[in-house]
Amino acid sequence: MRILFVGDVVGKPGRLAVTKLVPALRRERELDFVIANGENSAHGAGMTAATVSELLLAGVDVITAGDHVWDQKGFEKDIERFEQVIRPINFPNSAPGRGSVVVTIADRFQVGVINALGRVYMPVQCDCPFRTVEAEVARLRRQTNLIVVDIHAEATSEKIALGRHLDGHVSLVVGTHTHVQTADEEIFPGGTAFLTDAGMCGPHASVLGREIAPVVRRFLTQLPQKLEVATADVKLCGVIVEVEELTGRARTVERVRISVNTAE
Repeated sequence: MRILFVGDVVGKPGRLAVTKLVPALRRERELDFVIANGENSAHGAGMTAATVSELLLAGVDVITAGDHVWDQKGFEKDIERFEQVIRPINFPNSAPGRGSVVVTIADRFQVGVINALGRVYMPVQCDCPFRTVEAEVARLRRQTNLIVVDIHAEATSEKIALGRHLDGHVSLVVGTHTHVQTADEEIFPGGTAFLTDAGMCGPHASVLGREIAPVVRRFLTQLPQKLEVATADVKLCGVIVEVEELTGRARTVERVRISVNTAE
């Protein structure tokens, strides 16, 4: 079984990367399952029903989120309509939506996906991701050994520690949030594939997806700036993992970084 996870989808350029490349990747790489972190898919911050629908129509099976999940007004209601969209599981239980989902693929196998939020250097108060995810993995493993965890976090140490903690219990632990793809993909001894950060689907001639000049001005002056989503050098970044269907152990893990022809 082959799973593609694509990193933070940023605004319209990020959605363009997904809609242009994911259908072809599904065919060419014989992908069975696609996950995207969509928490910045609407105007670079948050999600809407329209951006979620666009990603799902492009061939994404599950959409994960993070600390910006509620940035667009009304999405706390919209999320209840989309079973394939999950928010961090360690949010308060009273928060809308769900923190995990199990999807049946082609009547052959089930894939569980868990979204979690880190606590180091993050502005959102949440429960311990280690204990919360550990308990949810134990619950999902009653249904399937194929489990993917998106840890949306700032600190590399927190992401790596969670990956090591879950080694042998899930198929893939992948980090999101920084918008910068790391080069440390590996399979841990217990069979769990890992990548500290999947990177960004969006404009790479930018500062984390935003226009360069106003970001630099903000650093130089410490004055507020309007940070618009950039448009140039659009790329899709993520990771493909091949997994044993019965055991859930990863066989291979491969970083993906593909440029998008925006002129077509």
